[in-house]
Amino acid sequence: MTGSTPQPLSTNHPHPLDVHRLEVIHVDRDAYTVDIRGHHLRVDQPAEAGGTDTAPTPTELFAASLATCVAFYAGRYLHRHGLPQAGLRVRTEFVMATDRPARVTSLRLVIAPPPELPEQRRAALLAVASHCTVHNTLHQPPKIDIELEP
Repeated sequence: MTGSTPQPLSTNHPHPLDVHRLEVIHVDRDAYTVDIRGHHLRVDQPAEAGGTDTAPTPTELFAASLATCVAFYAGRYLHRHGLPQAGLRVRTEFVMATDRPARVTSLRLVIAPPPELPEQRRAALLAVASHCTVHNTLHQPPKIDIELEP
């Protein structure tokens, strides 16, 4: 699941690609608003990094994106098998590199399944959650182009 509305890249493409769009707009200092299908998120930096700490950092949202994708897949697995989702949680930790370039060097996610999850379903839940869209994308990174508008 991508969470944004697919839009054709162009009409002259033989097989239109599903392009999902969002926009990031500067608010103040290090704060930005992200507009995704009319949903608005905010990002900022901590005060010690020059921001005003009004919102999570982009890196925190990156980790949150993976954690919520894992939770979503786990929740869908539980729902599909008629198991309760209440109590499902995903705890996440990440470590930043100490050298350059700036990057996340490791992420650890721990799925806390609902207490009613039968022991024989644990491995399948983990397998399904481990193949969420964001996790798959990290294992097979996309081509990324960054350019300036003319």
